[in-house]
This record gives sequence, C-alpha cells and structure tokens, in this order.
Amino acid sequence: MSVILVTGSYDHEIRFWEAWSGICSRTIPRAAESGQVNRLAISPDKRLLAAAIHKKAYIYEIAAPPSAGPIAIYEGHGGNITAVCFHSEGKWLVTGSEDGTIKIWDLRSSSHIHRNYDNEAPVNDVVVHPNQGELISCDQAGRIKQWDLSENICTHELTPGGDTPMRSISLASDGSCLVAGSVKGKCYVWKINEERSDLPRFQAVTMFQAHNKYLTRLLLSPDVKYLATCSADTTIKIWSISPNYEFKLEKTLQGHQRWVWDCAFSADSAYLVTASSDHTARLWDMSTGETVRQYNGHQKAAVCCALHDGAG
Repeated sequence: MSVILVTGSYDHEIRFWEAWSGICSRTIPRAAESGQVNRLAISPDKRLLAAAIHKKAYIYEIAAPPSAGPIAIYEGHGGNITAVCFHSEGKWLVTGSEDGTIKIWDLRSSSHIHRNYDNEAPVNDVVVHPNQGELISCDQAGRIKQWDLSENICTHELTPGGDTPMRSISLASDGSCLVAGSVKGKCYVWKINEERSDLPRFQAVTMFQAHNKYLTRLLLSPDVKYLATCSADTTIKIWSISPNYEFKLEKTLQGHQRWVWDCAFSADSAYLVTASSDHTARLWDMSTGETVRQYNGHQKAAVCCALHDGAG
C-alpha cells in the first residue's frame, strides 16, 4: 500500500480509498458503535490509523483484513476529541479535546495516559513540533500555546485575535513558521526562532483575511511553499509563500457544494485531498487547481481525511 487515503464521516464510517481509481477498498464496520468520526491520523510507518470518534481514540491496523476492528481504544476524554496526531517514532499518540485537555497516550500500553495537560478551554487543534519535543495547540478561547514535553509545562502563549476562537494551526515541516486560522477566516503567521536566540520564540510576521466565512482548517504544504485554507464558503484557497512570508492567493479550488472541513497534502506537495459536507472527498492537482478524482460513498458529511504517500 504505497498510498494510504482515508476519510471519516458523520455517517460513522471510515473508508479507505484507492487514490487513483476512486474505488473504496475498505470500510471499517462500526455497526455496534455510535459516534461521529472527528479526525484521522496515519502513523509515520503507515502501520496504524488513529481515529478520533466522539470522546475516544481508536487505533486500527491499516493492513488488517477489512472486517478487523480496532486493536486499541483509548478512553479518558470527557468531550469530543478534536485533534489527533502521532509522535514521529510512532510510540505516542496525542489527542486534544473539547474537555479542555491534551493527552499523550503510550501506544505500547492499552490504557496508559502518559501525559495530561490542562488547557482550561476547549482545544480545537494540536500539532507536534518537528523537533518532537514540543506540542502547539489552539483553542476556543483564542489562545495558542506551546507545551514542553520534557518539562510538562506551557512555555509560550499567544492571543493574536483577542478572544476570537482559533480553529486550526499548522507548523512548517522544517519548524520555520507557524500559521493559525481563526473562526472568522483570518490567518496569523509567526516566524519561529531558536529558543537560544535573543529573538522572541514566535515572531509575528503577517496576518491576512483568507475567507469571509468560517475557516475550518488550514495546512502548510510539506515543502512549505503553499498554505491551503478550507472554509464554510465551499472553497479551498491555495496561498503561495515567499521567503519573507508574503502570502499571495494563487488558486481557489472550486467544486465542493458545501462546507469543506479538512485537507491533506501529498508528500511531494503536488496534490491535495479535501473532505466536505457534500458527502464527498476530492483529490486536487495543485498545478492546475482541477479535481483529479472524486470519492463517493459516504452517506453524510465527510469531515476528516488523512493521506500518507511518502516513505513508511
């Protein structure tokens, strides 16, 4: 399986797709379980899929038979899980929740919460810094926080839009910059400086209005040349990033009929996958801005997607 493409939906289903043919190759059966699928993440080695389903995190083996259930279920959150991501070595899973906590789970133990951070406000997104020693989160109170994994504390806090909720964050793959998007469609950008330098850790460089409606997700491309922003306005906007952090609108991807909730880049930054309330997911060619493939099968809104086509 060189390309792993997965979508999750309010129809409670998780579907694996053949990226180029558009055929659904596996549907994870969840007849006995209730709860919508909120977020998905694929482990760096392509072995595991983490699915945030209501208040629980489910771990599935990607190469398992189609009828296979989860190999682990992590329980402990008191509210919807809104963010899920793997630590690079695949030993830890990070989750953020509407219950105001961020938890780190030991994947080698079936029930072990390795760390618990109290964010004091509903968490909307969490990312792991490329150095693997920090987490960055954003929340409903408008705050962006950096959490130190070795010292177990919040070391930096930003409130760029006052108390306007921060919906989504993305970190450059090389750790050079951070982008955050508010529910009001505004994007904020910081250059990240070394902790050892005399400069501030997060140096504000620009802000811009990406969408006039609700912003749902933003994502920097792996090569850090583009930013994708998804919105309630049914579009995905692609912004080019200059070396001095000027963001220029390059393309507006149009085709979805309703809200666009999530997106994922291919490893070479040449393609983008999106998930929408119109029940479909789409694969876009970044060079042309055209839809290459549409994935049909969900009976309700497709709200999350994950793509891993790089080295396992």
